[in-house]
Amino acid sequence: MGMLVITAQMSADASIGPSIGWYEGGGEHEQAGEDEVRLADAFLLGRKTYAALAPIWTATPGAFADRVNAMPKHVASRTPAESLTWNAEPVKGDLPDAVRALKATGNLLTYGCGEFAFELLKHGLVDEVRFWVHPVVWSEAARPFHGLGHVRMRLKSSTTFPNGVVRNNYEPLGVDT
Repeated sequence: MGMLVITAQMSADASIGPSIGWYEGGGEHEQAGEDEVRLADAFLLGRKTYAALAPIWTATPGAFADRVNAMPKHVASRTPAESLTWNAEPVKGDLPDAVRALKATGNLLTYGCGEFAFELLKHGLVDEVRFWVHPVVWSEAARPFHGLGHVRMRLKSSTTFPNGVVRNNYEPLGVDT
């Protein structure tokens, strides 16, 4: 059985909104982020995250982008699936059953901490949540799982990179709605 990992980049004040001008690539954390992708067999994405990432990655050159673009993507949506052209297929049927079937085929990586990720947590499908905290305060309203409920977690490990980025790996313990 594969693992399902939720991963999210955020500022020190937990800003995860669409204006990620705070993000500075090229730091020591980049290799660890690439390794995270290399350990995944497929992406499991919500419709909004898929729509946001597809134009970025399809326009990004290089070997790592080629890896990301070639990976299978499974996209969950409550609305009829729009055109899924970025090596993707819709998640069909009951979400918990479909995700368990996907996990049986390998490791899944989910980006973001919105409605879809919260739904995965509610159903006990997530093995690990990773928060990549960057040393900047950005003051956006969007926060992980904001307004959706409470997520209880246990810290499994923490890695501090020389540029100040900290990756905290958590085991989800449950959700209070």
